[in-house]
Amino acid sequence: QVQLQESGPGLVKPEQKIYLTCAVSGDSITTSHLAWSWIRQPPGKDLEWMGTIAYDGSTYYSPSLKSRTSISRDTSKNQFSLQLRSVTPEDTAVYYCASRDGLRLGCEDCRREYAYWGQGAQVTVSS
Repeated sequence: QVQLQESGPGLVKPEQKIYLTCAVSGDSITTSHLAWSWIRQPPGKDLEWMGTIAYDGSTYYSPSLKSRTSISRDTSKNQFSLQLRSVTPEDTAVYYCASRDGLRLGCEDCRREYAYWGQGAQVTVSS
């Protein structure tokens, strides 16, 4: 059973960076059939796919966030990370790391398409 756990600061000031880490247990992030993603949910809005890192380290981003987003990994720690730059209050959201079988970009019904989820990390952008 794959388990994921997000960690990172809960409060970030505008124009700074959000940096979150997802610790993975139960399988390796280099396992070929799994893909690892960041998904967020702003208050009152739907889940939004932000990007994915594949088993080989390839990264894929939402076009709307690509210029501000980086996803990386540390295979020695079996974890992957999200960096979101130049944040505004509109980036306030619950941020989830999630995993699915197979590499597919985006999600129509994220809750159904992703089998494994972290509990979510609330990040508030405020001065």
